[in-house]
Amino acid sequence: MLLAKVVGNVVSTVKPQSHHGRKLMMIELIGLDQKPYGVRQIAIDAADAGVGDTVLVNVDGGASMMILDDKTIIVDMTICGVVDHFDVE
Repeated sequence: MLLAKVVGNVVSTVKPQSHHGRKLMMIELIGLDQKPYGVRQIAIDAADAGVGDTVLVNVDGGASMMILDDKTIIVDMTICGVVDHFDVE
């Protein structure tokens, strides 16, 4: 899993049937210092996250099938949790 910051919503009027009714979010991966790295990505939201939230992102398609309770869905990134707080020592 990776840490990310939700930076926007994605609106798609044409998408696979398995994605209907699911929210797509634009995310930036962040390090433990909370600084962004890499390019922005699109993730399917299973945690009811909102713009500005720090989230946990799952990058395993098999686990995403379990999280979303759909054995036919194909996704690369799934928001599976909203982070309230974290410390690094």
